Amino acid sequence: MNHSFEEKINRRGTNCYKWDAMEKNFGRDDLIAMWVADMDIPTPPFVMNALRCKLDEQVMGYQRTDPDWAPAVCRWQHRRHRWDVTPEMLTFVPGVVRGQAYSVLCFTNPGDKVLVMSPVYHPFFLVTEGFNREVVFHSLTLRDGHYHVDFDRLREDIRGCKMMIFCNPHNPGGRVWTREELEQIARIACEENVLVFSDEIHADLTLAGYTHIPFATVSADAASRTITFSAPSKAFNMPGIGSSYAIIVNPELNEKFQSFMEHGEFSEGNTLSYVGTIAAYNEGEEWLQDLCRFIDSNIDFTAGYLERNMPQVSMIRPQASYLIFLDFRKLGLEQEELVKLMIDKAGVAMNSGTMFGPEGKGFMRLNAGCTRAQLSEALERIAAAVNSLS
Repeated sequence: MNHSFEEKINRRGTNCYKWDAMEKNFGRDDLIAMWVADMDIPTPPFVMNALRCKLDEQVMGYQRTDPDWAPAVCRWQHRRHRWDVTPEMLTFVPGVVRGQAYSVLCFTNPGDKVLVMSPVYHPFFLVTEGFNREVVFHSLTLRDGHYHVDFDRLREDIRGCKMMIFCNPHNPGGRVWTREELEQIARIACEENVLVFSDEIHADLTLAGYTHIPFATVSADAASRTITFSAPSKAFNMPGIGSSYAIIVNPELNEKFQSFMEHGEFSEGNTLSYVGTIAAYNEGEEWLQDLCRFIDSNIDFTAGYLERNMPQVSMIRPQASYLIFLDFRKLGLEQEELVKLMIDKAGVAMNSGTMFGPEGKGFMRLNAGCTRAQLSEALERIAAAVNSLS
């Protein structure tokens, strides 16, 4: 195991949103930050070394797209996900949420209906509503400890929609969708002629026993209507350099999106974003395997801790990523009471479940991408707060 994952890093005072924006968001700055989805572990040394080498050139002037960027992305997608992507299919975007915004603007019009599967990462609906599109919520079904799609209801909900924004793997539930599920979603999208925006930013953090399947690869129909977004930012803990990209197989959709991006000059990356991506994808395989084992061990620890110390709290075990959706519903608290308990009694900053939609009532999202010591302290505080209720 890579021992740097247990290295304690003080991120306070670095303009780090996760730690330095707590007072603004929670009213206190003395909490343990277990909310924003980046990790409290070092960005890997091969990425940092590549960035330092670039900085040593001493001039941060205008630069062209690094010619090694697209081949590095294509090789990574082939090795990691068995997807044969070509450079022509790629468009740089400065972040997946920005990619969502650009896609909504490019492929839909004000008043168009856009479907999201709730609970889900909140910008899916907030950004869409902000551009005056109508969000249609399809409620996922929590069954046997994981979220599932009710396909009969999806057929009804998706009718009349122009686009569906799909989380693959799912956030906050950590679900890795099966091929059968993806094929069914693709068939329904095809029947209703709906474009699919597939957010696959957590794909590289798929954990042992599960396999990520890019949505666009499940059928020719899926490939023809999917706009896929991914990035090394979650897996290699480098979201601060804005290093995302779109993959569009359909030439017509691809041309339309690239034209939109180029006309707005949205698709020009900064120098460090190209360098960081190339280093991550060319040198990061072994490091990432270690990281996924470390995350799995933190998830095991969390599950065991809950069972031993607060059995009234359960969790949706993630199949991908370090984000854990904790289930506090047995406490019988209103959401405001639950949030207040976590802030005032536990002293732990987590995302309220209702941030992801009404289906998140009674839940809190915990970020386990941190040292075991930090995770243990947070769980101890949560247990003390929960057990104080009785």
